[in-house]
Amino acid sequence: MSLIPLHDLPSKGITYSRNYIDRLIKEGKFPKPVFLSARRRAFLESEIDAWVKARVDQRDEVAA
Repeated sequence: MSLIPLHDLPSKGITYSRNYIDRLIKEGKFPKPVFLSARRRAFLESEIDAWVKARVDQRDEVAA
């Protein structure tokens, strides 16, 4: 199990701002973070990968 800190999300192609990510989390449209401390959070890499894959699958369904 690997964790990705917020500032490393661009390595997965996710270049959203912190505020936009927070909004998506609140709306249930982005994986919830794991809080490592009161001010430090990270995301499960497997959940981020699944989220990205779902975006690709959604694109492919529309293109078909």
